[in-house]
Amino acid sequence: MSCWQTIQDYGLRSLGIGERLLPRENFTLCEQFTLIGSGLIWNVYFGALALLTGFFLATAVAVGKGSGNRVIRKTSEWFIFVFRGSPLFIQFFFAYFLFLSLKSVHPIFDPFTSAWLGALIVLFLNTAAYSGEIFYGALRSIPKGDVEAADAYGFSGWPRFRRIIWPTMLRLAWPAYTNEAIFLFHATTLVYFSGFPAWRQKGDALYYASYFADKTFNPFVPYPILAGYFILLTLVLIGIFGAINRRLNRHLPQEARSRLRLRMNVIR
Repeated sequence: MSCWQTIQDYGLRSLGIGERLLPRENFTLCEQFTLIGSGLIWNVYFGALALLTGFFLATAVAVGKGSGNRVIRKTSEWFIFVFRGSPLFIQFFFAYFLFLSLKSVHPIFDPFTSAWLGALIVLFLNTAAYSGEIFYGALRSIPKGDVEAADAYGFSGWPRFRRIIWPTMLRLAWPAYTNEAIFLFHATTLVYFSGFPAWRQKGDALYYASYFADKTFNPFVPYPILAGYFILLTLVLIGIFGAINRRLNRHLPQEARSRLRLRMNVIR
């Protein structure tokens, strides 16, 4: 079988398109590159949707933590504490069995036991908690002069937040938020190693890499391939977030603009 035929058969296998059965023997490099790359589609799906939806919840949580209302403030603080204080793997585990229990109560909860929705919800809440703490720190770092200037120009309430506070918060938080986004995409590899099952062996990139490592008894081929894919994905994220960072800081002098610095988390 040619490499092009392998790509046609397995390129979209993780989505249920193409060859249903996985190769069993005589594994080629093309098969490993193709299937691991196919699984990466799910990692991008989980990371992109969790990041996009979690961004808005993180903003609300950050504002809530700085609120003068005790109920809103404490709710935000406990939300951040619970999801930052417990391992992501455990969150996947308990969420799956929670959704499984709800499924037995009513069939409407059946989709929540699938990774495409259940795991996405966990990642959404987890990244919202981490990002919320980052945004809260940025909110507290906003120079008082900016707020006083907004008051002097007659801005108050929502217009002041939208025109002055929120853009400044994003500008200050963006380098740290970029690192959170990168780590979130790396954390998506935990989905199919938690409680959420891979239906018909349609897993993510790490799922296929582990399959080849188990079958060949040689982890030094599939895992470097997996690492290479994630390095490329990280470079894409740095490029996208770097462009947004330059956009956020476009009004500042060149020497005053903050640059993105990649700081990998050793443990979360």
